[in-house]
Amino acid sequence: MYVLGLWDGHDSGAALIEDGEIVYAANEERFTKRKLEMKFPYHSIKAALDYAQLKPTDIENVAYTTTEFTKTLERIYPKMKERYYLFRRRKIPKPRFEGFMHNLKYTMTGVGILPLCNQISSSIISRQLRHMGFRDFKLSVVEHHTAHAATAAYTSGFKKSLVITLDGLGDGLSGSVSTFEGGKLERHIAIPARDSLGIFFEQVTNIIGMRELEDEGKVMAMADYSYPFDFEGNKLKDMFKVEGTIISAKYSARKQFALLQSIGWQLPREQFSYMAQQLLENIVVKFVSNVVDRFGISDVVLAGGLFSNIKANMKIRNLENVKHWYVFPHMGDGGIALGSALYTNHLLNGRSDYRFNAYMGDEYDAATTMKTLKKDKSLECVEENASEQAHHAAELISNGNYVFWFQGRMEYGPRALGDRSILAPTDSEEVKEKLNLYVKRREWFQPFAPSVLEEDVARVVDYDGKGYDKYMTMAYKVRDSAKDITKSVVNVDYSARPQAVGQENPKYMELLKRMGKLTGYGMVLNTSFNLHGMPIVMTPEDAIATMKTTKTKYMFINGVTVTNKRGV
Repeated sequence: MYVLGLWDGHDSGAALIEDGEIVYAANEERFTKRKLEMKFPYHSIKAALDYAQLKPTDIENVAYTTTEFTKTLERIYPKMKERYYLFRRRKIPKPRFEGFMHNLKYTMTGVGILPLCNQISSSIISRQLRHMGFRDFKLSVVEHHTAHAATAAYTSGFKKSLVITLDGLGDGLSGSVSTFEGGKLERHIAIPARDSLGIFFEQVTNIIGMRELEDEGKVMAMADYSYPFDFEGNKLKDMFKVEGTIISAKYSARKQFALLQSIGWQLPREQFSYMAQQLLENIVVKFVSNVVDRFGISDVVLAGGLFSNIKANMKIRNLENVKHWYVFPHMGDGGIALGSALYTNHLLNGRSDYRFNAYMGDEYDAATTMKTLKKDKSLECVEENASEQAHHAAELISNGNYVFWFQGRMEYGPRALGDRSILAPTDSEEVKEKLNLYVKRREWFQPFAPSVLEEDVARVVDYDGKGYDKYMTMAYKVRDSAKDITKSVVNVDYSARPQAVGQENPKYMELLKRMGKLTGYGMVLNTSFNLHGMPIVMTPEDAIATMKTTKTKYMFINGVTVTNKRGV
């Protein structure tokens, strides 16, 4: 039995499940080249079917999520959704009534699901699927935070866990707490949209001049450049409170936005960011600790966009009453197409335990890759096997170069994890600056992250034994003994966001082992293979275009080693 999951909102995408296996998952942005695409995922759906060699008529069950009033309205009037996308991403001139547009948004988004919303949304989704050739399918609707919870609970590998979701909002809620035991996911706490920490952080992101729903990680990074102060001196500290297992906001979203604008106007961006990050950490950590105490379950799994905040995640991991943890790698709304499919498959077949890895997208064989490369006469191409490529790349990196690394299936989620990556030495600030200024073209204060062999993780960071992070979802403090070797992959506070690499990616592991022999540490700087503001590359054509735009000299792609004659 196949179950297709789809999501047609912020970071839209599709996922395909066959019985108890996740066959394919990808997001629409990789196909349209518009970061965090929000259009109906025609391309993702087609790619999932093509990968599994299926026709639309082979699919009997389709699941989608989120039928709140504003989402339904966007489905009825897609031009409204497109206008907001361009406005949010600042692809159009600043509207004259920007403040009014934000206030209207904050007024409407907390409305939740109204009568007829499910029926109208389902009718529109069904029509779009039939247009693609789907017939005789059953369409299921999964509530927004149930979809988030399913991603974390069903892929964690834990038999019993506490499942916490926190985000901006969806279907009238901004969070939930459930228990997962015996394959059953049972919700106990629902956090209203009015009390959204995600909306709060989104507003701060906007006020300091960045793109909401996209640049929240920059706020987190910028916060480390403020001078520190105690929480009692934080001007934002009273905006939220935790009482037992209840999070509550002091103000409505509209009034909160106005107050934040007033406070932010008088403060440097770094200090304002610090206040927001400090408040977020304080509230989330207290809430999670109280929830763990209430339910007596110390294995905690997390999903929802708020848990992309690796500093808050680190504070959660360090709680004494948390034994083991897991953050679903595609924690934001981009993951809820899969969550919808997982939950629906559970209802149909009782499945609640899936073997998860991050490599779920498209792949290209060596012959197809070479055919594409040979079209460009400015590229020198040599075939090498996997071991030769790993050794060759490691030698270049250890000599102070950066390389493009394109292998196997595309990663699912916001992080490049060794299949669509740019790799560089971890001890070279010179290469770090080159990547920032000429390749990635991004803000100087954003830190890069390291990929580290599993066996070397404890040598690099203060590892506490609560679980390896294979998906770059968690911050750790770097050990004093490793500070010199990690100069290009740490934040100013000596924290890092490592990816622990093992047998799940043999080619990447081979490269890191070679780095270990050359440098003493099986570690490289790993950043996503893209230009800033663009999605991670998907195809060999994407990779070649990025190579030429950035004048990059070396690329290792599907058994072909490429040298750009015009590279520098």
